[in-house]
Amino acid sequence: MVEKSYPEPTVGALIFNPEGKIFLMRTYKWADKYAIPGGHIELGETIEDALRREVKEETGLDIYDIEFFSLQESIFDKNFWKKKHFLFLDFVCKTKSLEVKLNEEGQEYVWVSLENALNLPLDSYTRRLLEAYRNRQEPTAIFIKGQISEK
Repeated sequence: MVEKSYPEPTVGALIFNPEGKIFLMRTYKWADKYAIPGGHIELGETIEDALRREVKEETGLDIYDIEFFSLQESIFDKNFWKKKHFLFLDFVCKTKSLEVKLNEEGQEYVWVSLENALNLPLDSYTRRLLEAYRNRQEPTAIFIKGQISEK
């Protein structure tokens, strides 16, 4: 029997602090470039729950005012540390805290203005997200909040 592979749905958070600065973390997973926190949606987990969990695991931050912003696709990007096909569901959200506790995925972090963030070495997906947010482009997909049904 041949094992089938599928694109992996993931979530990512563009997080704003009370001062209006955004959170970015440098990660070995994206060739030591800055990226937004995020990760996989687990089976049976809602998209929003996955976003909250991934942000908490990677940064220690709690988030709120979560809004879907964009959908991006990455197919075997050579800048990612593994050969993967991702669907990135990107969200904009807020946090009340400035106290960050990075896990092993992040080497350092910054709180920075949107304009200054664009001067950092960013992974290409984070750069596109920030530029789209700066230009306030319309979302590239419609997000409908999923319901978990028990059968």
